[in-house]
Amino acid sequence: MENSLCLECKEPLKGRVDKKFCSDYCRNTFNNSVDKDSKNLIRNVNNRLRKNYKILSELNVSGKMKVTRTKLYDKGFDFQFFTSIYKTKTGNTYFYVYNEGYLALEHDTFLLIRKER
Repeated sequence: MENSLCLECKEPLKGRVDKKFCSDYCRNTFNNSVDKDSKNLIRNVNNRLRKNYKILSELNVSGKMKVTRTKLYDKGFDFQFFTSIYKTKTGNTYFYVYNEGYLALEHDTFLLIRKER
Protein backbone atom coordinates (compact mmCIF):
# COMPACT_ATOMS: atom_id res chain seq x y z
CA MET A 1 0.00 0.00 0.00
CA GLU A 2 1.32 3.44 -0.97
CA ASN A 3 1.70 6.07 1.76
CA SER A 4 -0.19 9.31 1.15
CA LEU A 5 1.45 12.67 1.67
CA CYS A 6 0.01 15.81 3.28
CA LEU A 7 -1.19 18.16 0.54
CA GLU A 8 0.47 21.11 2.30
CA CYS A 9 3.76 20.00 3.86
CA LYS A 10 4.25 16.70 1.98
CA GLU A 11 4.85 14.72 5.19
CA PRO A 12 3.65 11.09 5.25
CA LEU A 13 0.12 10.68 6.61
CA LYS A 14 -0.83 8.30 9.39
CA GLY A 15 -4.35 7.14 10.12
CA ARG A 16 -7.34 6.97 7.82
CA VAL A 17 -6.87 5.99 4.20
CA ASP A 18 -8.72 9.09 2.90
CA LYS A 19 -6.82 11.56 5.09
CA LYS A 20 -5.41 14.55 3.14
CA PHE A 21 -3.62 16.65 5.79
CA CYS A 22 -1.39 15.82 8.72
CA SER A 23 -2.79 18.57 10.98
CA ASP A 24 -5.40 21.31 11.29
CA TYR A 25 -2.64 23.85 10.66
CA CYS A 26 -1.79 22.29 7.26
CA ARG A 27 -5.48 21.98 6.35
CA ASN A 28 -6.13 25.65 7.17
CA THR A 29 -2.99 26.86 5.40
CA PHE A 30 -3.86 24.88 2.27
CA ASN A 31 -7.49 26.06 2.19
CA ASN A 32 -6.52 29.68 2.79
CA SER A 33 -4.13 29.60 -0.17
CA VAL A 34 -6.74 28.16 -2.59
CA ASP A 35 -8.15 30.93 -4.82
CA LYS A 36 -6.30 33.53 -2.74
CA ASP A 37 -6.45 36.16 -5.52
CA SER A 38 -10.22 35.92 -5.99
CA LYS A 39 -10.78 35.92 -2.21
CA ASN A 40 -8.66 39.09 -1.93
CA LEU A 41 -10.68 40.75 -4.71
CA ILE A 42 -13.95 39.91 -2.98
CA ARG A 43 -12.61 41.06 0.38
CA ASN A 44 -11.43 44.38 -1.12
CA VAL A 45 -14.75 45.04 -2.87
CA ASN A 46 -16.68 44.23 0.32
CA ASN A 47 -14.45 46.59 2.30
CA ARG A 48 -15.10 49.41 -0.21
CA LEU A 49 -18.87 48.75 -0.10
CA ARG A 50 -18.79 48.69 3.70
CA LYS A 51 -16.92 52.01 3.78
CA ASN A 52 -19.35 53.63 1.32
CA TYR A 53 -22.31 52.35 3.36
CA LYS A 54 -20.83 53.72 6.57
CA ILE A 55 -20.24 57.15 5.00
CA LEU A 56 -23.78 57.37 3.61
CA SER A 57 -25.42 56.21 6.83
CA GLU A 58 -23.36 58.61 8.99
CA LEU A 59 -24.17 61.60 6.77
CA ASN A 60 -27.83 60.72 6.28
CA VAL A 61 -29.09 60.69 9.87
CA SER A 62 -32.57 61.99 8.99
CA GLY A 63 -33.23 59.56 6.12
CA LYS A 64 -33.21 62.27 3.43
CA MET A 65 -30.74 65.11 2.97
CA LYS A 66 -28.50 66.94 0.50
CA VAL A 67 -24.71 66.80 0.52
CA THR A 68 -21.91 68.00 -1.76
CA ARG A 69 -19.58 65.81 -3.80
CA THR A 70 -16.63 67.35 -1.93
CA LYS A 71 -18.00 66.23 1.42
CA LEU A 72 -18.42 62.68 0.15
CA TYR A 73 -14.90 62.65 -1.35
CA ASP A 74 -13.40 64.08 1.85
CA LYS A 75 -14.86 61.19 3.82
CA GLY A 76 -13.40 58.71 1.31
CA PHE A 77 -16.53 57.80 -0.66
CA ASP A 78 -15.83 55.86 -3.89
CA PHE A 79 -18.51 56.37 -6.55
CA GLN A 80 -17.46 53.23 -8.44
CA PHE A 81 -18.75 50.90 -5.74
CA PHE A 82 -22.50 50.42 -5.23
CA THR A 83 -24.84 47.44 -4.97
CA SER A 84 -27.77 48.42 -7.18
CA ILE A 85 -29.21 51.05 -9.51
CA TYR A 86 -32.83 52.21 -9.59
CA LYS A 87 -34.18 54.24 -12.51
CA THR A 88 -37.46 56.08 -12.04
CA LYS A 89 -40.11 56.68 -14.69
CA THR A 90 -39.02 60.32 -14.82
CA GLY A 91 -35.46 59.30 -15.73
CA ASN A 92 -33.72 59.83 -12.38
CA THR A 93 -31.05 57.28 -11.53
CA TYR A 94 -30.52 56.36 -7.89
CA PHE A 95 -27.42 54.44 -6.85
CA TYR A 96 -27.70 52.27 -3.74
CA VAL A 97 -25.21 50.79 -1.33
CA TYR A 98 -27.56 48.26 0.26
CA ASN A 99 -30.40 50.44 1.60
CA GLU A 100 -28.52 53.77 1.53
CA GLY A 101 -28.92 55.61 -1.78
CA TYR A 102 -27.93 58.79 -3.55
CA LEU A 103 -29.15 60.77 -6.52
CA ALA A 104 -26.94 63.22 -8.42
CA LEU A 105 -28.45 66.73 -8.50
CA GLU A 106 -27.24 69.98 -10.04
CA HIS A 107 -24.02 71.76 -9.04
CA ASP A 108 -22.24 68.66 -7.65
CA THR A 109 -24.81 68.03 -4.93
CA PHE A 110 -26.41 64.73 -4.07
CA LEU A 111 -29.67 63.77 -2.45
CA LEU A 112 -29.07 61.03 0.10
CA ILE A 113 -32.01 58.74 0.81
CA ARG A 114 -32.64 55.63 2.84
CA LYS A 115 -34.81 52.77 1.65
CA GLU A 116 -36.76 51.33 4.55
CA ARG A 117 -36.27 47.60 4.91
